[in-house]
Parts: sequence; C-alpha cells; structure tokens
Amino acid sequence: MPVPTDVLIVGGGPAGLLLAAELRLAGVRPIVVERLPERSGSPKANGMVGQVVRLLDHRGLYEELSGSDRPHPVPGFVFGALPLALSELDVNPLYAVGAPQRRIEQVLEERALELGADVRRGHELVGFEQDADGVTAEVRGPDGVVEFRARYLVGCDGGRSTVRKLAGIGFPGVTTVDSVSRSAQVTIPEELFTERREVDVPGFGRISPAFTRTERGMFSFLELEPKNPIVSTAEWGGPVDDGTPMTLDELRESVRRVLGVDLPMSEPTTPHEPLLRRTSGRNTRLAERYREGRVLLAGDAAHVHSAMGGPGLNLGLQDIANLGWKLAGQVRGWAPDDLLDSYEAERRPAAERVVMHTMAQSALAAPGPEVDALRELFGELLSEKDNIRRIAELMAGPDVDCLAVGAHPLAGRFVPDLDLTAPVTRVAELLRDGRPVLLDFRGDPLLAETAKPWADLVDPVRVEAAEPPAAAMLIRPDGYVGWASDEGAEGLRSALEKWFGQRSATSSVPRCSTSTSPTESS
Repeated sequence: MPVPTDVLIVGGGPAGLLLAAELRLAGVRPIVVERLPERSGSPKANGMVGQVVRLLDHRGLYEELSGSDRPHPVPGFVFGALPLALSELDVNPLYAVGAPQRRIEQVLEERALELGADVRRGHELVGFEQDADGVTAEVRGPDGVVEFRARYLVGCDGGRSTVRKLAGIGFPGVTTVDSVSRSAQVTIPEELFTERREVDVPGFGRISPAFTRTERGMFSFLELEPKNPIVSTAEWGGPVDDGTPMTLDELRESVRRVLGVDLPMSEPTTPHEPLLRRTSGRNTRLAERYREGRVLLAGDAAHVHSAMGGPGLNLGLQDIANLGWKLAGQVRGWAPDDLLDSYEAERRPAAERVVMHTMAQSALAAPGPEVDALRELFGELLSEKDNIRRIAELMAGPDVDCLAVGAHPLAGRFVPDLDLTAPVTRVAELLRDGRPVLLDFRGDPLLAETAKPWADLVDPVRVEAAEPPAAAMLIRPDGYVGWASDEGAEGLRSALEKWFGQRSATSSVPRCSTSTSPTESS
C-alpha cells in the first residue's frame, strides 16, 4: 500500500523545511523526502536579505538565527557594487541577517520536526503520476522504491528540479558564459583587519565587507565565522578549465588579477567543510508556470538567477509563506476556488522582478568604459533619497495585489513592524502560529461581529498602539495586509470571503492538530 500523506514535499533544503513547518502550523500533514542522507556542511547561501528576515521573526525564528530579539533595518547595503545609503531614509524597508545556510537549515528542520513533520533523508523521487484526486509518487530509499500517495506534491528540489522536469514545465531563460566566479573560506591575518572589520589590503587600501569593483573584476569578503571569512572574486573573459578542482592558489591568483596586489590568505580553521568553489557563467531562468494540476513548484525549482544582492532565500522562502496557507486551505477544504491559483499570480511577478534587478546588478558590475559611464550615472541617481528608497523596496520584495478588497495604502504591503502597547509589545508576537489576525485598534464591536463566521480561521485581537496605522487591519498568514480601513468594518466581509471563502455562522474548521493522520477533507 502507498504511504499516505496530505502533501509530499520533494527537497529538504530551506524551502522544503519551511513549507513543512508552515503546513504543520495549519494542521496539514506533510512528508519531506530529501535525496541527501544528511544535511550538507558545504557553505552555500551566507544569509538573508529582505522581508524574509521579518517573516522569520513572525515565526519566532529570527532570534535563534541572529541572537537578537528583533530585526532592525540595515544602515547600508550595495546594489550592483554601488553603495546604498539606507540610513538616510525616513523609513528603511531593507533587513538582513547573516547566517550560513547549514545553520538556517538546522533551525528550520528543528522547527519542522518539533511541529510533527516527517522528514526522510536518503530518499529520492524517481517518478510520479497524478489524477483528479492526488499524486502517486515513486521514491527510492534505503530499502528500495516506495510509493507515496499525496493530495498534492510540491517541488522544492532546486534549480535542476526533478519535479519540474517530470511535470513537463518549461524553464526558459538566459545562460551566459563570459564570467567565472571563485569563492573560498580562508584565514586572513588578523593584523589586516580594522576595528570596523574592514580589511586593509597592502598596496590597495581598506575594503569593506561588500562588493568592490575594479577595472579587472569584482572582489568581496564576508566574515560569517570569526577568522574564517569567505573571499570571492568574479572575472569576465578568459578560458576556464572546469575539469580541474578549485584550489586556494587559484583564488590567490584571481585576487591578484582583480585587485592588482596580493592578499595574504591561508587555509581556514573552520570545523565544517570549507567552501572552495568555482562557477562558470550564470543562469537566469523562470518556470513557465508554478502549477501543473496537483503539482507545484517553489524556491529554486521555480526560478534561478544571479546571487548579486543576495535575493535567493528572500524570494524562495516568501514563495513558501505564500503557498503554505493557501495549500493548507485547499487540503482542509476552506479555501475559495481561486485561492491556490493566486500563489502563482502573486509570486511569479515577484520572481520576474528579482530576475530583472539581478541582471541589472550583473550589468553594473561588469568591466568596460561603457559600464564605467553607466555606474557614474547610476551613482548620481543613488544620491537622491527617492531612488534609494525605490531600490531598497525592490530588494526587500514587492507588494501583492490586494486592492480588489480595498484601496487603503497598507493593502498588499508587508505588515509594518508595529510597536504595540497592549496586549503585546510587537505585532510579530501575534503571528507566531501562522494564523490570520484581524487587528482592531479602536475597539469596534462590528469588526468581531463581521468576522464571527471565520472565528475558526481568523483571530480578532483588540490592540493598542501609540500611532495606529489604521483603524483595523487583516494580516494574512504570510505577513501581508489583506485588508485595512481607517473607518471601520466596511469591506471586511469581502476581504474575508476573498482570502478564506464564504462562511455561515455554523461553518467550522478544527484548529491545528498534531495528529499524524492525513486530513480527510477535500
């Protein structure tokens, strides 16, 4: 007999693990199958930039990753190796947290397991068939091939996604072969670091922890582990022998070409597998669609792009936050007919924006006198606050189209990081369990009365704030404002019906259960 589950998640990286946790919060049973027998110790992503930082704060995971009790906007960042003076903005939307991907995966897996998710490592998807009621998947594990029967299957299995290929979903885009990137964890002599943890390179000068462009290429370093920074270079043109393993000497020679001087480097002292990687060319691709029947794509399985600006986990994990509650609604039977389709409608445009700005950043970082002129012009544009704000908002992540349920300025925006005076001190504290929240800033009894048919799904909360941004606000599970009003309950019913379906006073959906049996509703 096939192994039954509500949702089969293929891929146990950050996207798959977060989806498992989100589905468990919503009372849905997922099984995660991951090809690798254990978490990879190889460094990959080096942190997160954008609204994903606040999303993890909503779930109580930010403090685990950062050691800080709440996120704060970063005072500066870079775009195309040009500085962004974010501290000049009155409202800075860009957040960041530095953490190696192995740590991110550890925190997400621990949370998913704590919530009762089933994570099976050493299991590889080899095929699937779908019908009107579900998906039957063949998975090769330590004991041979096992069949799984799921209501839905989600591919979180990366840029070479088996799920995407088996579903017949195209992956058009652009591949460039004119560049080569090299990265390695190294040890740099401590005497070269300044008090601000810049590196004073002999013969070149001080370099901040960001991208530095020269006429010959790009250089960057990032110190996520004390005394074991990641040093990277990017060069354009010239032959590359991809058949030989990357070496530290190869990186030293690349740094010498890019900076024009030597940077003293030696082997790292990290207890983990050190990063030593060469990448030729760049892939920018976007799935033609995110859904084929009962099969969906998320994260890198749906989009790949340059790492310029660090948008990968922001885009992928926000895919998951958007998909999780909508898929749960479909499985548990309360979702309106078009809710699951709104996943692609909202998230594919977000991917298009990331594809656009990462390609633009790559162009700004390339060598050549034409690019020099472009950078001079772009630098002038970035001296104006409005342009800094637009770039910061672009990198933070786009709004979603919620205007069908009201034209309030907050509708469709990621909820502000509100300081409250009662009953809690921050709005993030109300979003820990991933349920929709209706914030009532004025004590309007009509709000709770209007929301009563959805009481099993939506939590009305009377809150107090020194400067309320609205009279009332409906926050979706993914952190976006689904409706807001300065007056009262007008439009609230339409918003609740749009996101959570039409309800009667007797409608009921059980609250989240930790049961391991598949959900029965259709």
